[in-house]
Amino acid sequence: MPVRTRIILLFSLLAFFILSIVCVSTYYSSYQNRINNIKKRLANRAVTTARLLSQREIFDEALIRRIDSSTTLTLTNKIVQAYTTAYRKIYDYRDRPTDTLFVTKDIINKGILYKQYYFVVGNKDALAFHYKQPGGEMIVITAGEDVDGKNNLESLLHILLISFMVGNIFVLVSAYIFSGRLLKPIKQINKDIADISAQNLTRRLTTGPAKDEWYELSSTINELLNRMQDSFELQRRFISNASHELSTPLTSISSQLEVSFQRKRNPEENEKIMHSIYQDVQQMIKLTQTLLEFAKASGNTGGLEIDLVRIDEIILELPAEVSRIDSSYSVSLQFENLPEEEEKLFVFGNKALLHTAIKNIVINACKYSDNNKANVLLEVGVREFRISIINKGAGIPSEEQESIFQPFYRMDQSRATKGFGLGLSMSHRIIKLHRGFIDLQSEPDKETVFVIRLPLAQSLQNV
Repeated sequence: MPVRTRIILLFSLLAFFILSIVCVSTYYSSYQNRINNIKKRLANRAVTTARLLSQREIFDEALIRRIDSSTTLTLTNKIVQAYTTAYRKIYDYRDRPTDTLFVTKDIINKGILYKQYYFVVGNKDALAFHYKQPGGEMIVITAGEDVDGKNNLESLLHILLISFMVGNIFVLVSAYIFSGRLLKPIKQINKDIADISAQNLTRRLTTGPAKDEWYELSSTINELLNRMQDSFELQRRFISNASHELSTPLTSISSQLEVSFQRKRNPEENEKIMHSIYQDVQQMIKLTQTLLEFAKASGNTGGLEIDLVRIDEIILELPAEVSRIDSSYSVSLQFENLPEEEEKLFVFGNKALLHTAIKNIVINACKYSDNNKANVLLEVGVREFRISIINKGAGIPSEEQESIFQPFYRMDQSRATKGFGLGLSMSHRIIKLHRGFIDLQSEPDKETVFVIRLPLAQSLQNV
């Protein structure tokens, strides 16, 4: 069912329910007011008749009848009867001689019990009133047709029914117009999104001046498009840089082979060419392996083998691992606030990837340090680990600190050093996959500090 139809139905049902309550309440209130008013009029007539009957020495029955006939109760076909508590009729008056009012002992008893007992006989409203004074005790029954009250009530009913139908029609029309205006921004958003493609990612949705939900939705979609555009741009740069890195050794291999085929060479020259080609092939192998690791690090946690990993064990493996890569590199370790409980040293993650992420940053610290040395400090907090990797060297300029985590990015001063510019980017993505962060503090010719923050496995279990 279309959203617009659902809005119209829900809005109309709500209005139908509210109008029904209002109309029923109004009619019921008017009905009760009519009953209460006629009760008062019947009770007043009963009291007057009872007082006259209790003073028979002053008012005889004929006089009382004349008084009843001349008194207007705004009732039609009025009947007044009086009975003793022994059910004996002592007075009877009716506007029309042919009218009858059959009064049972039960009615008289209810009048005595309730003092005032209202009931309906045919078209007449009636009231049994118990009159008890020192001068006498009797049950006076007054009845009559409330023609005006019933006519007014019937007119009100017609008015309410017409208002109810007109109101519902008005609500349907209003809901149709309102839903159209309400969903108009959605249609515009759909139209704008349909015009956006991978070749037209620069286009953005119009948010409008009103800071409403549609503004928030459009802003959220625009932010999503910004991220998509950044991702496409990053992917484009990545493919371009990867292609360049791969084509360089391939071009070198092809050129050397082409030159070697042009003329015969002695074994020493051939061995020299083969050694150069071997170095280019090794470079391509390293780059391919790095790209595969980078692709794995760029995945999501759903595709990784996640387990409990002791972070201190990974740190302890670093000195030997880094020395195997380059014997001139050295790593010093320092541990602070290590807990006695072993379970507080675990992190949820993939051990191989975490090892790669930390090792890459440590190797970079050694590579760009003045003395090829990196200091690694492990601190255990209440909810997270802090791994600080410190070196002393040229440092990283502030304008380049936001770019060093991009794939293939290399600072001007580091272009002479071997590498592909993927290590820090890979580390950043791995740490991000493990719900962590990397902070950087660096000043030229001073200390450079990379701080890796990872949540404790215990803290994630308590969430």
